[in-house]
Amino acid sequence: MGYKHLKFPENTLFLVTGAAGFIGSNLCEAILELGYKVRALDDLSTGKQANVDLFLDNPNYEFIKGDIKDLDTCINACDGVDFVLNQAAWGSVPRSLEMPLFYSLNNIQGTLNMLEAARQCGVKKFVYASSSSVYGDEPNLPKTEGREGNLLSPYALTKRCDEEWAKLYTMHYGLDTYGMRYFNVFGRRQDPDGAYAAVIPKFLKMLLHGETPTINGDGKQSRDFTYIDNVIEANLKSCLAPHEAAGEAYNIAYGGREYLIDIYYGLTKALGVDIEPNFGPDRKGDIKHSNADISKAKRLLGYDPDYSFADGIKLAIEWYKENL
Repeated sequence: MGYKHLKFPENTLFLVTGAAGFIGSNLCEAILELGYKVRALDDLSTGKQANVDLFLDNPNYEFIKGDIKDLDTCINACDGVDFVLNQAAWGSVPRSLEMPLFYSLNNIQGTLNMLEAARQCGVKKFVYASSSSVYGDEPNLPKTEGREGNLLSPYALTKRCDEEWAKLYTMHYGLDTYGMRYFNVFGRRQDPDGAYAAVIPKFLKMLLHGETPTINGDGKQSRDFTYIDNVIEANLKSCLAPHEAAGEAYNIAYGGREYLIDIYYGLTKALGVDIEPNFGPDRKGDIKHSNADISKAKRLLGYDPDYSFADGIKLAIEWYKENL
């Protein structure tokens, strides 16, 4: 069913943090298209100004340049807000291994600041980005909430801490929180550049420019790649979810499983190029296989993802062809 039929009261105001990022900017766009108001917050440390500028002409959009590590900024941003969609965080497992102190400050203390600001301002629902990385070395597939292993990176630890703080804010402070355990989200506006870029946009950009991508490991690792519109649906449906579903974290994925090497050759075929990849070492802190059980999100949030990997990758290829 997607999200385009969802209804909120007139003049509903959403706060999207991390709004200049990939997921955040797509959430802003979707909410504005539905006719509701967006207040966007981002410090532009990893997001792009271009993603903010897309919406500046829309009277229902306002942008605040600010940092979630500052509590006063968070409180000001939450003033008068109905729903918070907290996407502000630094991603990347390898980078977190290099910068553990910063990740703790930004991803844990920053999220805690947002929770406290939302509580003080009487926000109705607090939806936040978690990650499939919280499953750590738990070997069983599909990944099921409540069955987590040992954490493998500072990034994963920050997301697990966010979930525990959110649970406490529901338990003790009456703030309905909903954690989105994203599984390898991809789609329009995902950044292909930089050492820590996600694999699909990175492959697409290099192949479109006739360059040779490097696959970390043997390419036989698998992931539950999830198209961005499924993620938008999950966030917005969480804002309409009952109190009984609050204080929980949910797998947000399609429920499929794609091997990296198959994706690579699928992209070369779709683009009509014949480039063999290089193979590099495995990335530290990475898991070998990932695949989500999404039955809990279906049952408690009404999540019913429209876009399979095949549907999403076609749309992503079209977008990158036009925009790279």
